[in-house]
Amino acid sequence: MSATTRIPVDRTPPAERMPRGRQRGFTLIELMIALLIGLFLVGGLLTLVGAMKRTSGIQTNLSQLQDSERLAMSLMTDVIQSAGYYPDPAHNTMSGELPINAQFPQQCQSITGLGAGNAAAPGDQISVRYATSGIDNVLDCSGNTQGTAATIVNQFGLDANGNLQCSLSVNGAAAQLITLVSGLQDLQILYGVQSNAGSGNTSVDTYLDADQVTAGGYWGNVISVQVTLTFVNPLFGQPGQASTVVFRRVIDVMGNPDIAGAAPGVCT
Repeated sequence: MSATTRIPVDRTPPAERMPRGRQRGFTLIELMIALLIGLFLVGGLLTLVGAMKRTSGIQTNLSQLQDSERLAMSLMTDVIQSAGYYPDPAHNTMSGELPINAQFPQQCQSITGLGAGNAAAPGDQISVRYATSGIDNVLDCSGNTQGTAATIVNQFGLDANGNLQCSLSVNGAAAQLITLVSGLQDLQILYGVQSNAGSGNTSVDTYLDADQVTAGGYWGNVISVQVTLTFVNPLFGQPGQASTVVFRRVIDVMGNPDIAGAAPGVCT
């Protein structure tokens, strides 16, 4: 019987059995390439974040511009449309409810204004008056209603900082100054009148500025008002963007007197 040959078992750990070659790290060129790639990725990320921030800012500014335009036009439209309104026309008269005074010197006059050359602040000014019973839900320029019978005078204009303001007076009391919106550059008001009172209709045949209406004595028969609001453009500086954005609306005056065949300002 032959002797059993014993094969020696190598119990050396695998890590120690590997040939001991020279250990090698990253070269300077490899480190520089890795650093360059990292900087490129970080730069791209910062560019993306900056673009998103600018886009968000533009959208915020545009949204604010649209809100300002909507608020300004809505308030001015509600007030101007109510010019000359008075409650219970079956028993009351316009001349009785809205009598002549220093600010409204013509019979049936419920609108007056100043051109840019005469207004104290940039742009034109417009003043509107009407009466309310307190329960007819007539809005004033603050967006509120009066809880009691009153005569209301609303005056719109711009201050030196481009804020659209309203001066609100109730029953002749001291006016309350209310800032409505900001970011405006100009306010222009034109008045639609029928300069030919003998034409037999109540249609506008010309639009005049405040000075021309005063010179012609047409304040008593203003039929419509054209309002032009010029806002500063938040996108100015970008390609194709102008410095301003213009919003314009023609507003019918519901309480204008029936002037068909009558001289300007004739009413009851």
